[in-house]
Amino acid sequence: MTVPRPGDVPLSLYVHVPWCVRKCPYCDFNSHALSGELPEQRYVDAVLADVEADAERISGRNIRSVFIGGGTPSLLSGKAAGRLLEGIAAHLSLAEDVEITLEANPGAVDAEHFSAYRTAGVNRLSIGIQSLDARSLLALGRVHDPEQAREAFRLARRVGFDNINLDIMFGLPGQDQAGALADLRGAMALEPEHLSWYQLTIEPNTLFHHRPPRLPDDESLAEMQEAGQMLLAERGYARYEVSAYAREGFPCRHNLNYWQFGDYLAAGAGAHGKLSGAQGVQRFWRARQPQAYMAGGGGCSAGERWLSPADLRLEFMMNALRLEHGVPLDLFSRRTGLPEAAISEHVATARARGLLDRDAQRLCATPLGKRFLNDLLVIFDE
Repeated sequence: MTVPRPGDVPLSLYVHVPWCVRKCPYCDFNSHALSGELPEQRYVDAVLADVEADAERISGRNIRSVFIGGGTPSLLSGKAAGRLLEGIAAHLSLAEDVEITLEANPGAVDAEHFSAYRTAGVNRLSIGIQSLDARSLLALGRVHDPEQAREAFRLARRVGFDNINLDIMFGLPGQDQAGALADLRGAMALEPEHLSWYQLTIEPNTLFHHRPPRLPDDESLAEMQEAGQMLLAERGYARYEVSAYAREGFPCRHNLNYWQFGDYLAAGAGAHGKLSGAQGVQRFWRARQPQAYMAGGGGCSAGERWLSPADLRLEFMMNALRLEHGVPLDLFSRRTGLPEAAISEHVATARARGLLDRDAQRLCATPLGKRFLNDLLVIFDE
């Protein structure tokens, strides 16, 4: 096993903001309903301590993208967001064309916030509208209504954002195909540059897991997805990942780095990172609970582990095979340090079953492989 050369692996930064107005019943992210005033000064201090500590680990490598996720990062004041990004720029080397994304929720933003984020350096927004149907939003426990979702988008445009993603789900409680497509048409009518259109799934440790709503059956879901994908293609949104669609020139660079098995620093409560180094590829994570994270002052991992060859093989495939056109075969060796021979038998098996494309120079799931992605990944876990 060789070692990936860190300088050849793209590097990003993920910052987690763990608070939200109210915990949604389907959400399994590390998010906590805010009680009282947001302790943003203490939290930004802890995040920047993380960033400063990690700066010593990356040997001057450039950061190609920053993603501020949550939770609801748009709960941060403009002043706090500005101090956060100033601190990041002071400790890390940012690429000249760095992509800086901030997630926002309708109902937790206004024009002043958006303008301040833009001034601070955010150049891409991801707005979680989830649906444009009032009954669906109520069922999902969202704190906004359809008009607030549209107004959030209009406000973002008004202050100058020209790269906006909208998150929207299908397969919602009580939803039929007509309702799913109406939601999608409504989102596309706003003309965002990017759409994350994905199926609602029931995750463990969520309210929906303990009290499952009635969702569309598998056949209906498949029909919704097929009809929606045709509609997106007709409107110029190219699918480049399982649930990501973009107009030309606007795929999310940060998420592409994940799917292409790049490196990323982690800052914030519960954030996870990945770094390539002299000993191989390491994953690390921060303390999950916000109070414990702030009490520790940031700057240290809550845990870390080195990936074994079997880990590397499976994790690379779990990411790369989500991409519509896959990745070059030689990227496997460049990102994992393993020889192509480490997956040759697995690749042959997957191709024989019709789950992997027969192009010898690429790793790309066939339409059947995309439909049964879990079955495809099992092959690489054997």
